[in-house]
Parts: sequence; C-alpha cells; structure tokens
Amino acid sequence: MILSCTIVSMSALKVDARQYKKTKIIATIGPASEAKIESLLKSGVNGIRLNFSHNRHSWHANVIHEVRTSARKLNRSVAIIQDLQGPKIRIGTVPEVISVKAGDTIEFALEGEHKDRQIPIQYDFTELVKKGERLFLRDGQVISVIESVRGGVVKARVTSGGKFGSQHGINLPDTIIKTSKLTKKDLEDLAFGLKQDIDFVALSFIHTAEDIEELRRIIKKSRKHIGIIAKIETAPAVENLHTIIEAADAVMIARGDLAIETSPELVPIVGRKIIRICREQKRPVIMATQMLESMTTSMQPTRAEVNDVATAVSLGVDAVMLSGETATGAYPVETVQLMKRIILSTEGYLAENNQFGTARKLTAAHTAQDAVSLAAITLANHLGAKLILAETLTGSTAKSISSLRPNAAIIMASPDERVCNQLSIAWGGKAFLVAPGRLIHAEVLAAFRKKGALKAGDMVVSAFGTHAGKAGSTDTVRLLVA
Repeated sequence: MILSCTIVSMSALKVDARQYKKTKIIATIGPASEAKIESLLKSGVNGIRLNFSHNRHSWHANVIHEVRTSARKLNRSVAIIQDLQGPKIRIGTVPEVISVKAGDTIEFALEGEHKDRQIPIQYDFTELVKKGERLFLRDGQVISVIESVRGGVVKARVTSGGKFGSQHGINLPDTIIKTSKLTKKDLEDLAFGLKQDIDFVALSFIHTAEDIEELRRIIKKSRKHIGIIAKIETAPAVENLHTIIEAADAVMIARGDLAIETSPELVPIVGRKIIRICREQKRPVIMATQMLESMTTSMQPTRAEVNDVATAVSLGVDAVMLSGETATGAYPVETVQLMKRIILSTEGYLAENNQFGTARKLTAAHTAQDAVSLAAITLANHLGAKLILAETLTGSTAKSISSLRPNAAIIMASPDERVCNQLSIAWGGKAFLVAPGRLIHAEVLAAFRKKGALKAGDMVVSAFGTHAGKAGSTDTVRLLVA
C-alpha cells in the first residue's frame, strides 16, 4: 500500500497532470520568512535554503522543524539545503568607514596582529597571495593590485577607489586557495546539519573536485546519504567545471561572487556552460543571486528581473533560487507567487512551441539507463502520455529522465523519503513516496485515478529496473493504461 506520508499532494493533481511548473523554486529563510514557511510552500517553494553565514544553531533547528512539520501537513516533499559559509574572507573591525582613491596604498594583516593604519582581515590569506594579483573589496566596488607580501603584511595599490568598512567582503580572483574549504565554523555547522538530517549541503568557494571529496568523506563517515551542492563562484572552479560537476550531486550557479571572481560579462556564458554540463552529467542545476532583487523592497520587480527568471527557465535550469528576497525582503510570499507565475508563463510558451526538447544528446559514453530514459520519453511523446512514471531507488532513474526535459510530467516514485526530498528540486518531477515492492505502478495509478489526475484510457509510460533493489539498473519501459 502507499504510505500514509505519501509526499505528492494528490489534490493538487486534479487538473491535467502536465499543467504544473517543471522548474522548481528554492527560498532562503530569514527573519522575514521564518514565520511564513507553510505559506511559502503553498505558494510554490520546493526547497528551503538555510544560510549558515547567519543565525545560531537553535534558530536553524527551529526552522528545520517547521519545514518538516509544514511539509507533512501539506503532504509535500521539500529539500532542506544547508549552505555553509566557507572561507569567506572579510575585513575585521575598523573604527570607521575607510575611503580610498586610485593610487593610494593600503596594507592588510590578520586581525589581532595588525598595526595602526593596517586593515584587519578575519581570514589569513597573506601566505596565499602573490605580487600582481588583484584584491577586491566590498563586492568589487574597490579594486587594488598586490605590490608586496612580507612578514604577514599584504601591501596593495588601489586602481579603482571607493569606500569600505567592517565585515565587508574581500575577493581574490587570481589567487588559488589550496587550503581546506571547510573552516572550523563550517565543521561545527556541518556536524549540526548531519544531526538535523538535512538533505543537501552546499559548499562555498570551491576550486577543485578535491574540495568536494573532503566533504564527501565526512558525510560518508556519518553514514548519511546527504547530497552535496557545488557552488560555482570562483575563477578556478570555472576552469574545473567538468570534474567539479561530476564530483557533486547538484550545482549552484552563484552569480554574485562569480561576477567578481571572473567578470560580469562572462557570467551568462559560464552559466550556460554549467547548465549544459549538468544536463550531460544528470546533475540538478540551480540559478541563484538577485533574480527578483527589487522585490526586497518593492511589490514590483524590474522588467529585466522578470526576463532573467524567464531566461533561466528557457535555458533549462532545474531550479531558481531566492536569497535576500525571501530572507529579509518585505514581500517574501508575494515574491514566490510572482516567480511561480513567471515560470508557468514561460513553460507554457515552451510547451506550446515544443521547445523543451531532448537537447542532451546520447553518446557511447552514456549508459543503458540513458537509452531507456530516451525510449520512455519517445514513447510518451508519440502516444501523448500524461505521465512518465520513474520507479527509482536512489533517484538516478528520475534524474536521467529529467535531464532529457520531456513534455510529460515525471512522477518520481521511491521508497526512500530522503530521495523524494532530494528529487523535489529536480526539473519536471513530483516526488511520490511508496512502500517497497514490485507493484509500484499499480499503487501510483490507483492513487492518481482516485484523485482525478488520471481518467480511464489515459496512457502512462513507466521506466523501471527488473533487478529489484539494485540502484541504476533501469532496463525496462512499459506502457500502462489507466
């Protein structure tokens, strides 16, 4: 029988099952939204991001509890994402705002060891940087070039002036930071997250795939099956996209720091490359940063922001993410509601013009599972099937079908609740928690018929494996009639 905690909301599927948003929404929770979690989920949020650069563990624990409680109440799958701060380099405490102009010389030293007129830094990068490398302050508003590094003091000459102060960020776009990307704070936060049983950990300021493997080893020791989201936001990461994406479980295009670490004009190009590679490697990809930034303070976004969301949908991202808009903004619920409308409007156009497509081409390097997924989609397209049912143990079958971007809705049925939560941010699918067994398709069809999502004669294409309990063994496509 289907478990009582079935994740998908059947009442939401009384309409044509193809008419729901395929691109998912992730919302960051903060003081503006901590009391509005249920409303956010009702409005279309599929994933919750917790920014561990802010707030205490007790606050995060309360939010996690509220998310799980609201998800059960709404019969929904929801991914909880712990976003680690990482080695974010910031200015320490300075007595007042500092103003510099082109040609000025500024010096940096570790906070507590710095002298008068030296700028204190919270993270010691003095042994990592070299002469000639750039040093940006306050998200690139102040630009300087390093002239010397001696005795724990970095001396730089300003090339573009401005103002900065306490806690403002520092970017080193030319510097390869080979030390661990997990700080002491990150390790403490991660231990908390593992105990809270979150679904994903997002790792910041990645340079190479080795950074991910370090985190993977820690998670593996905990015996938790928690996914890793690689945040692409540094120049070295851009040089190592293929290996980083392969090592991760999902990817976030963190456009804010990425624009500073590379250059603004490269961000759209890098974003497209990341989306393409993620599609090829069947990794969910998230577009983030300032998507509806104006709605932090206004009920209306700019036309450029609306177009930005629509473009991300058209490019085929799995999810779009809201940060300050929902964490600290004045209109968190309204922002989600508008984002959902933009997604539905864009996807309606894409469907009408048959532009979802299967742009991911299969090659000899792809698996039998990929070929079976393509066969399932081809059959669904030819017969006008309402649903594609992906019976999946680990989520690999569902992600394989999702990466090909079919027109039909994907019902992702798994006996693992965490897999259902993680699949909630995958493109095109609705997660459906079922009891372990060999008659998943019959149970799902019965539930959908009962709720009116399917009627007699409707066709459903099912993809599954004949090797029970073996992950990644999808080898069969079956046509079902409701």
